[in-house]
Amino acid sequence: MTLQQRIELLVRLGDYMQKNGQNWIAAKEQANRGNPWFVPEFIEMAAENIISAFLQKDKLDNWVNDYGVPEENENPVTVGVVMAGNIPMVGFHDMLCIFITGHKQRIKLSSKDSVLIKHLVSVMAEWEVQVEDYISFAENLKGCDAYIATGSNNSSRYFDYYFGKYPNIIRRNRTSVAVIDGTETTEELEKLADDIQTYFGLGCRNVTKLYVPENYNFEALLQALNKYEHYEDFHKYKHNYDYQLALLMMGNKFYMTNGTILLSKNASLFTAVSQVNYENYKNKEDLESLQNNTDVQCIIGHNAIPFGKAQTPSLTDYADGIDTMKFAMSL
Repeated sequence: MTLQQRIELLVRLGDYMQKNGQNWIAAKEQANRGNPWFVPEFIEMAAENIISAFLQKDKLDNWVNDYGVPEENENPVTVGVVMAGNIPMVGFHDMLCIFITGHKQRIKLSSKDSVLIKHLVSVMAEWEVQVEDYISFAENLKGCDAYIATGSNNSSRYFDYYFGKYPNIIRRNRTSVAVIDGTETTEELEKLADDIQTYFGLGCRNVTKLYVPENYNFEALLQALNKYEHYEDFHKYKHNYDYQLALLMMGNKFYMTNGTILLSKNASLFTAVSQVNYENYKNKEDLESLQNNTDVQCIIGHNAIPFGKAQTPSLTDYADGIDTMKFAMSL
């Protein structure tokens, strides 16, 4: 397949998702049944971002032109891809990068997200049988020429062991932070609530740590977070909330809550579902080290990624700051 054929196929895929026909609806329902964390509103949100940010012809054309992707890949290799499953279709961008550059890929899907991407690939293969030569699925990824693997800090050690001698991108645990300066509007705080609570906070682009000025008043933020008070009706989330609340109470730790999320003063960037950590800062210079912190995926704030944009990545927002397209082009 030529580059233009691949682009046309991807644009057609975006149209297919946008039209929301019965087969796509059935796949989304199956994904929700298989993983209760994948509630319909978040599957739709993930799909909409893929459609609008990834699968538009003008954006794809500009993207491949920036990298000088050739019309034909004369020396395609096979890339093994281990996908995560924390939020719906989180591995789509990796698949897209490899496919658009004309390489082949063998994908190991997460058991938590085993339906949606496989369905979309099968749809493309119905339109163009050659897709089956480019994208396949397997449990065993031995024999590939390069690897992209996303997982926890623990699983990354195994990835290093098995894939370290090949060209690779190995991703570990990351999370995102927000810097609040106290001048945020009500609208900005509501958007920050989205950055915290979208996908139940399970994504690496979700904010799990707040940096706030001394004596910051959290009342307006807690009010903004009431937007997600319906989470208390989702039993898996509520179980996490009750458990974390009990731990804070038994530990005699100070916390704030609106009944569905906990704010706790804690130096850690990472936290559990339903809890957000915060820390005070005296001046912005205290936070400069965040730019180089390998645990930080995104920084949200007035002088960083705008509030509300954490979970709407573009084609060039590469996970862990590693240029996946550059990697694919180098193979």
